[in-house]
Amino acid sequence: MRGQSVLYAFNNVGHETPGRSFPGFRKPTHARDYWLAPRESVHLEVKPGDLLSLEDMSAKDQLALVAFDGAGGDALDALGLISNSRMNFSKFDSAELAGWISTNGGRDFDAIAAHVVAVSSGVLVLKAERPVDLWLICQSTSQDLVCGSLGGPVSVRHKPAVVSGPVLPPLLGETRDEFTVSRGTGLAYELKKGEIVQIIDVEGQQCSDFTAFRSDALMAGEEWMIDSTATRSMVRRAYPGPGLFDKFYDREMRPMLNVVQDTCGRHDTFGLACTARGYEERGYPGHVNCSDNMSEVLDPYGIARRSAWPAINFFWNTWIDPDDQTIQTAESYSRPGDYVAMRAMEDLVCVSTACPDDIDAINGWNPTDVHVRIYRPDQPMRRAVAYREKEDAPMTTSQNSAFHERLSVLTQHFAPARNLWAPVSYPAFGTLGEYWACREAVAIQDMSGLRKYDIVGPDAMKLMQLATTRNVEKLAVWRASYTLMCDDSGTVIDDGTLLRLGPDLFRWCCGAEESARALEALAHELGLQVRIHDVRESLPNLALQGPKSRDLLRKLVFTQPQVPALDQLKWFGVTMSRLRDREGAPFLLSRTGYTGELGYEIFCSKSDAIEIWDAVMAAGEEFGIVPMGSAALEIVRIEAGLAARNAEIAPGIDAFEAGLGFAVDLAKKSFTGRRALERNARDPRRLLKGLLIDSDDVPAHGAPVYAGERQVGIVTSATRSPTLERAIAMARIAVEQAGNGTYLEIGQLDGRMKRLGASVSDTPFMDPQRTRARA
Repeated sequence: MRGQSVLYAFNNVGHETPGRSFPGFRKPTHARDYWLAPRESVHLEVKPGDLLSLEDMSAKDQLALVAFDGAGGDALDALGLISNSRMNFSKFDSAELAGWISTNGGRDFDAIAAHVVAVSSGVLVLKAERPVDLWLICQSTSQDLVCGSLGGPVSVRHKPAVVSGPVLPPLLGETRDEFTVSRGTGLAYELKKGEIVQIIDVEGQQCSDFTAFRSDALMAGEEWMIDSTATRSMVRRAYPGPGLFDKFYDREMRPMLNVVQDTCGRHDTFGLACTARGYEERGYPGHVNCSDNMSEVLDPYGIARRSAWPAINFFWNTWIDPDDQTIQTAESYSRPGDYVAMRAMEDLVCVSTACPDDIDAINGWNPTDVHVRIYRPDQPMRRAVAYREKEDAPMTTSQNSAFHERLSVLTQHFAPARNLWAPVSYPAFGTLGEYWACREAVAIQDMSGLRKYDIVGPDAMKLMQLATTRNVEKLAVWRASYTLMCDDSGTVIDDGTLLRLGPDLFRWCCGAEESARALEALAHELGLQVRIHDVRESLPNLALQGPKSRDLLRKLVFTQPQVPALDQLKWFGVTMSRLRDREGAPFLLSRTGYTGELGYEIFCSKSDAIEIWDAVMAAGEEFGIVPMGSAALEIVRIEAGLAARNAEIAPGIDAFEAGLGFAVDLAKKSFTGRRALERNARDPRRLLKGLLIDSDDVPAHGAPVYAGERQVGIVTSATRSPTLERAIAMARIAVEQAGNGTYLEIGQLDGRMKRLGASVSDTPFMDPQRTRARA
């Protein structure tokens, strides 16, 4: 990268070196991995000699393979398979396959040959003899235990026999052009209005500088380009991303591109593209740099040369140090194949570089290539961000929930909730309107992003008794309990609601996949006869919360006599229901929620989601039902004193410090973390308390709490309470200052320059006896 010198490359991706480990960065490989959950499908274009391996399948997993040749005929024999089944779309629920078939000439759906495979262990490997369009569908079977849950996900690996070009992610649609920007270079290209550009980090941890100019302005001799400052001001964050605030703007605040997909989620809009002067001042005169590269490739478009180009620096990992306000940088978060996809809102001239910086961590100390794809206009491309269950897990992109068809006509303000898009607010009502509906009438919320796991088998109760902090022996069938999972130090791994659906059937509704991994490890360690089924997206759910929620459900709920009736459901009761009568759509109904109000949760099949949403909305019209988003829920849950992940529940914080001691039964003989929690309960250092703030100023998460000049606590959550008409907060406070009525101060402006007076109180702030939820 320095003139004609040789660069000896190395890369952190997938490597372990003395004192360093990069578990989340796998080596680039041309083999592509997919995870198939129940009722999900994947389409593969398989070439001669390609290998296909199916792994992680249990005796319950049923994977259907459907193969087509170029004429649309059955091509299963190209994989050495024969048909042993026929497609049934009500079972497979594969809208993607249906759409593909329709696009490619159409077929009689019920006459499509399929090969259904189920293996109990090992790996099944197939080799293609000729080209085929292969569809793999993870289907449900009559052996499903509860609501279509399966033992998946199934791991699928597709390894091409012939490799050419870089390792790239699957195409997002029909391309007009694509090209590779070699390391240390830049390329300019044109985008027409509506076209989508996908900028791909081929090997991972590689910065790509980008900017765009309005074509019509260039024709008039003017340069109107992306303005980073205007963009940050308009989107109110460091850079735009998929969702409501997704656009890059010029200096007149006119939108130029909107971000459709982003699998990295960490970029820079503060720094310049690297410059000759920057390298010179560090002792590298003559070093190749992005600013000169950009000037060179933009020159044919009549764009004036600059020594330093402002740019959008994709995949550059920067942040501002909160203490000294310096801009910091480190290796990028981007993995091999990570990308950003943007739709042009005007005709544009764009430039992309593959940054040549090899003297610091910007490119992981090793500049590599960037690949650019341009997709034709009007491609159906959903907005998405990347989601990984843990740092080294395969990436999936965010999906729409089963209720999205109804939600999307009510709001465009969505945010990721784990791997699903969830509404933040609804403009027709506003956050306050949604709040008051929950408090005074009834509100409905899509909560499908919750993690749900079914624990089944003769040792299911034993496992949950050892893994959770409450006494599962006392939990009756058709009852639920709020409980915790902790590690050996008493730190909360996860919290959630445990439902008992049978003597050996439990459902764990929780916030994170980590608790499922803990359950699996404990079951394996003890050799328990139990299975843990990841329900994933096959069981979407709604929260129906507010004082009129029971009245609404009375119009809809039908129950059989062998299960609890609606009016028999006490707090944390569970039953199996149907819409209106015995032939109606089935759903699991629990008297639970996250609001402190009378409330219920509905769990249903994906295929029934829209019907159930429509029925609830129609029945709720007379009660003033309002859809509620996450912003209103945040206010309600703080008023109710309910803990949240990355707030009250945080690394290194035990159950008592998180304010969840009520969910710990130390009378139990044994559960993970019991010894530590018993010790900490005897001699606590910090308590979670409420703060009644003497103003409407809402402190930030993490704001310090002071007694005079000494910090004695930290704010975990805060909001302005519409009911109490003041700001309130939950805070972790030293026991010596945790007495009710103690006057403390919350620090702002570096904790010293501004103080908010506050009095210590108990939580919940409202309805401390939970009389509303128990009503």
